Amino acid sequence: MEVVYEDNHIIIVNKASGEIVQGDKTGDRPLADIVKDWIKEKYAKPGNVFCGAVHRLDRPVSGITVLAKTSKALERLNAMFREGDVHKFYWALVCQEPPQKKEHLKCMLWRNEKQNKSYICRPGAARKDAKLAELKYEYLTRTERYFLVEVELLTGRHHQIRCQLSNMGCPIKGDLKYGAPRSNPDGGISLHARRITFIHPVRKEEMTVEAPIPASWKGIKTND
Repeated sequence: MEVVYEDNHIIIVNKASGEIVQGDKTGDRPLADIVKDWIKEKYAKPGNVFCGAVHRLDRPVSGITVLAKTSKALERLNAMFREGDVHKFYWALVCQEPPQKKEHLKCMLWRNEKQNKSYICRPGAARKDAKLAELKYEYLTRTERYFLVEVELLTGRHHQIRCQLSNMGCPIKGDLKYGAPRSNPDGGISLHARRITFIHPVRKEEMTVEAPIPASWKGIKTND
């Protein structure tokens, strides 16, 4: 992980693909614990350090992850994420050219717990456990073999971006679960939480933070 922003109340890191935000059955160390150790070492803090994960990012996904350094910031950020007051933008390398330059996608999505996979409800096949999934995408550029899209996530459903892009014929590079033809060397997928905009939980000022794309994304030029 790489720290991209820090103050007395929050810390924002660029999560690497493969790191977990919160503990799971693998027993691997979650990002919050790694960040606690980083804070403790940097500031030579004795005793326990507070650091709470505000939101999740799937293990194979890289990019911006927000953590709170105080309980006040954690409570306020949790409320902002819950109420949709945080604007999240992702970059994805997809295997096929998108059908439109820009599009607003809406569908009903349901999660298969056993498969750990999400599916889109087909017309006439409504399910009680389905939830509205909504995003906007814009086709930005292409590399020799892949296509770069920016996604604004409007709802936060399980595997939403992966499922919706795959459904329009554009699986994300490396995402075998949703139709990519081959895996990435690091086992991750080419989906990156690129940018986030929100009101600072204490200073009450709007802030935007951007995370550099992974070095493995060949052929993408940025100002990072």
